[in-house]
Amino acid sequence: MEPFQYLEHTADVKFLARGRSLEETFENAGLAMLNAMIDSSTVRVEETWSIELESESLESLLYEWLSELLYLFEVELAVFSKFEVKLAKGEEGWGLSGQIGGERVDPERHFFETEVKAVTLHQFEIRKEEGEEGGEDIWTAQVILDV
Repeated sequence: MEPFQYLEHTADVKFLARGRSLEETFENAGLAMLNAMIDSSTVRVEETWSIELESESLESLLYEWLSELLYLFEVELAVFSKFEVKLAKGEEGWGLSGQIGGERVDPERHFFETEVKAVTLHQFEIRKEEGEEGGEDIWTAQVILDV
């Protein structure tokens, strides 16, 4: 299973992230967004950042997760290559506890291909796809990034 794939879109970047769990899907969505901007294989894990989020729905939590990663990129000039997410469903919605590993932007090694302005809600969805013939279920998240 590929962790993500980019899909055709006229003006923006559209991707489908996949995972065997919701957590893996969130991690792969983060990787897909970062890979749209920069080759994540050039990113070393020299620092870690912690992220704690809460939201009413799973979709809004994914939106906030990706928006927080974009915020850290823009404000802290940080790029990431390692994502660890834990999700919990509570009485009032969902919670996310995440650790991301990466480093500050190094202009000599990090070349930016696309400038992502924002995560959009257009065609934004998370769904569970049942595995064929008793196979594993797969979670997918479709996201469009404004570039």
